[in-house]
Amino acid sequence: MNTISLMFTTSLALSTALITLNLWLTQTNPDQEKLSPYECGFDPLGSARLPFSIRFFLVAILFLLFDLEIALLLPLPWAIQLQSPISTLTWTFTMITLLTLGLIYEWMQRGLEWAE
Repeated sequence: MNTISLMFTTSLALSTALITLNLWLTQTNPDQEKLSPYECGFDPLGSARLPFSIRFFLVAILFLLFDLEIALLLPLPWAIQLQSPISTLTWTFTMITLLTLGLIYEWMQRGLEWAE
């Protein structure tokens, strides 16, 4: 019981010290840019009818695609321990190859360049 109370007291003291240090050291000098809402680089006070680049959506879709890839690859270390690890690795390399070819295609089509 003594060890548990010592661990609890140590973690409580450490977390209190870190929170106090954080509140003490942070700089709270808000300026106009920090106080303005984030609107994907667009002027939030301008007209809502202005056209914007479709490249924003392309980058967002590519981010979601590669985020999904990482989510599908997370259980791979456990899947290798199954009865047929060759089948698992084959599907993994197939998926990574297809996504890499898609990325190369987007790169060659200049779809990843933000400025025109």
